[in-house]
Amino acid sequence: MNVALSPDPAAPEGQAPDPAAAQRAALLADALAGLSAPRKTLPSKWLYDAEGARLFEAITRLPEYYPTRTEVRILTESGPDIARAVGPGAAVVEFGPGDGAKAVQLLRLLDAPAAYLPVDIAPEWLDTAAARVAEALPALRVQPVVADFSQPFDLADRAAGSRVHLGFFPGSTIGNFEAEEAVSFLRRARATLRPGARMLLGADLVKSVPVLQAAYDDAAGVTAAFNLNLLTRLNREAGADFDLGGFTHRAAWNPDLERIEMHLVSRRAQTVQLAGRAFQFAEGESIHTENSHKYRPERLRALAEAAGWRAGASWTDPDRLFSVWLLDS
Repeated sequence: MNVALSPDPAAPEGQAPDPAAAQRAALLADALAGLSAPRKTLPSKWLYDAEGARLFEAITRLPEYYPTRTEVRILTESGPDIARAVGPGAAVVEFGPGDGAKAVQLLRLLDAPAAYLPVDIAPEWLDTAAARVAEALPALRVQPVVADFSQPFDLADRAAGSRVHLGFFPGSTIGNFEAEEAVSFLRRARATLRPGARMLLGADLVKSVPVLQAAYDDAAGVTAAFNLNLLTRLNREAGADFDLGGFTHRAAWNPDLERIEMHLVSRRAQTVQLAGRAFQFAEGESIHTENSHKYRPERLRALAEAAGWRAGASWTDPDRLFSVWLLDS
């Protein structure tokens, strides 16, 4: 497997890039900026270190968390239709591969896929996904790319010989972006992929608030542990001194923006040190760590069109909990 590493701007001239050092520097920069804002925030991408990845995979197996199993059901039941719509010879470029399970499912459905290119900022995710796909489909070319897919990156000729690029963005990760960020991501993806590319996109749907609330605040507390792990990561990688017992997880539905918001709420007035700076928290003040937008079909179409895509075929489950869309460029 050929791994393309993102450049490390901090690496001295003549030395090999150090992706881990670059990632720590980016984490620190985002934390300083986010905690200095009038309403404190941290980018959700930093939730996914090795422990965050493990906890998220545990979340996907919880009875309250419907998105993963529902999307898998759609891919299973509508798989033949999806494969016919995509056509043969596609190189699948997955943005944020998770454990690779959905990629294996999709690649087995497709007619003669040419290659699999998982893209993620976290090497531990890529290793898992690439190994899983390579084991399941040993004849397939697997070429992971270490990159932050929320920023521009270059695929170069890694999918040479394929008929078409098929972007794959499952799990409704698109919902973690603000509307303008979602449009920017889709526009960048269209520019990164080969002309004539298509995108298979998972999008969670608007539904009853109790179902949504339970999915992001489960009875076992796994989602709370996942959210709080971000503070553990800041302590370990950015030298912060967060007291994990001083914060609690909160998930709330925002009806105006049609999204679930995850926060880490300070239990008391306290001061946190980070990179030589002191950050004050009032009791009840929160760090906004993640959004999960839910979509109506007309809103998803508008996002796609604003980014230069056309929303074509779509598939959903009988209860209309989740949807999978094929976008054309």
